[in-house]
Amino acid sequence: MEESRCPESLRMMKRLIAGTKRAFGLHRPGRNLLVFPDDTFLASYPKSGNTWTRFLIANLAFPNSSPDWGNIDRLIPGPEVMSKRDLARMARPRILRTHDCFDPRYKRVIYVVRDPRDVAISQYHHHRKRRVMDDDFPFENFIRRFLAGETCEHGSWKENAGSWLAARSGDPAFLLLRYEDLLVDTAAELSKAASFLGIAATAQQIAHAVERSSASQMRELERAKSDQCALTKDTRQDLPFVRTARSGNWKTEMPVACVAAIEAAWGPLLQWLGYELASVPDAVARTQEFPFSLLEGAAK
Repeated sequence: MEESRCPESLRMMKRLIAGTKRAFGLHRPGRNLLVFPDDTFLASYPKSGNTWTRFLIANLAFPNSSPDWGNIDRLIPGPEVMSKRDLARMARPRILRTHDCFDPRYKRVIYVVRDPRDVAISQYHHHRKRRVMDDDFPFENFIRRFLAGETCEHGSWKENAGSWLAARSGDPAFLLLRYEDLLVDTAAELSKAASFLGIAATAQQIAHAVERSSASQMRELERAKSDQCALTKDTRQDLPFVRTARSGNWKTEMPVACVAAIEAAWGPLLQWLGYELASVPDAVARTQEFPFSLLEGAAK
C-alpha cells in the first residue's frame, strides 16, 4: 500500500515545487515571457550562427563582462534558460535570443539566416554531440526528418525563416543578417547590428569584438567553460560545439541526392536569399529518384 502511494506522493511533491518556483518567479517562462517594447530579439533557426552572433554582440555591448561560455546566457539569455525573476531584473533595453518562428510580440528583431544545406550538416553533428542520435545514424534518414521539420521543436528551416521573412521583411524594426556575409566581412555586418541596437561603436571597438569572437577564441573559451553553458553542459566533450565555422561544407560533405532534395523542396526561398542551387533545373520533376522518400513532408 505504501509503495502504491509513492508515485502520487512524488507527483504532488513535483507540483508543489513547480508551484513554489512560479510563485517566486524562479521558473523559466519560455513562450510565456513578458515582452517589453524596447526588447530586441536575436532570432534564428537552430545552428544558423545565433551563438556566434551573440558573442559578437555581447563583446560589443558588454566588453567589461568578458563574455564567455559561463556568462553568455546571462548577458544575452533565452527565456528557456533564465528564470522569470532574473529576466525581469535585467537592465533594459534587453537583448534576448530565440529560435521561435514569427511571434508578433517580438517587435525588434535581428534574424540570422544560414544556407539550410549547411544548417543540416551542423545540426546533424550537434545531435551527435547532444547524444540525440548515434554516430552511425544514416544521414539520408536525418535529411528526411530535417525536411519535415522533425529534427527540432522550431519547425522546419523554411517554416522558421519563411515566417519571419514573410511577416517582417522590409520592416525598419527587422534586420536580416546572413551567416555567410558575417563570415566574409564580420566587421561590416556587426556594424549593421550595432547601428540597429543603437550602440555607438568605433571601428576599434568593432574590431576588438570581432577578434574576441573569433572561432579560435570561442573554441578556447568552450574548452575552459563548456560545463557552464546550457548549450554545451552535459553534452559529449569529444565533439566541439564550434566546429568548422565555415560556409559551403555541404558541397563536400552532403550526398548529391540530399542536396537535390533540399533544393527541390526549398529552392525558391534559397534563391530569394541569394543562395545558388547546385542541382539541375528539373530537380523537382525527379523527386521519385531520391532515396528514403526524402521529400515527404518537405512542403513545410
